[in-house]
Amino acid sequence: MTIQPEKKAFFFDTEFDATGDVVRASAWRPTKRAWTEGEVEVLVAQAAREAREAALGEIASIQAMALSSIAQALEAAAPALTQIAQAHREQSAELAMAAARVVAAAALDRFPGAPLQAALEALGQEIDASPRLVIRTGDLNDETRARLQQLASDAGFSGVLAFRDEPGLAPAAFRLEWADGRADFDPEDAFARMAEALKSALAAEAGHAETLNGRS
Repeated sequence: MTIQPEKKAFFFDTEFDATGDVVRASAWRPTKRAWTEGEVEVLVAQAAREAREAALGEIASIQAMALSSIAQALEAAAPALTQIAQAHREQSAELAMAAARVVAAAALDRFPGAPLQAALEALGQEIDASPRLVIRTGDLNDETRARLQQLASDAGFSGVLAFRDEPGLAPAAFRLEWADGRADFDPEDAFARMAEALKSALAAEAGHAETLNGRS
C-alpha cells in the first residue's frame, strides 16, 4: 500500500507581531504550472541530451559485452586452430617428403653413381693419402668397376682400389673404407634421417606454439 503525502489546501505558517508586522514569512511557494517557450526549449534540450547520453552509455555497454564475447570465443578456439595449423604443417611436410622421394628415386635411377662421385670428390684429400680404398656396392659388373675407377682417379686417388659386391645394398647405396675411416650412403637411411629431423622440428614448433597459447 502506497502512503500518499498529506495535502493541505491552506498554509497558516506566517507569523505576525502585536502590531501586525510579519515576523516570519511563510515558506510555502505555489507550484509552477506554466512555463515560457524558452523554458520549454531548455527542458526539451536537456531531456534530449540526457536521452542521448543514456543511449550512448547503453551502446558502449553492448559493445563491451560483444568484444568480451568475441575475446572468449577466440580464446576457446585458439587450441583448435593451433591443432589445425599444426596438422596442416605436418601434412604439407609429409607431402613434400613424398614428392622429394619420388624425385630423388627418379634421379638415382638415372644417375646411380652420382652420390658415390660426390662422396669421392668430398673425401678426396682424406683418401688421397690412403694406400687402399675399398668400395662396397651392389650390382657390380665390369662397366660399373670401370666407371668407379675413373671416378676415384678423377677424385685424385692413386692407391689400390678394391671392390666388394654387396647384393643387399640399394643401386645407389655404397660403403667406402680406407685406412683412417669409412663413409656410407643409403637412400632409405638418408630419407629416414630427414623425416626424423623434420618430425623433431615440427614437434619443437608445436611445443613453442603451445607455450605461446599458454602465456596468452
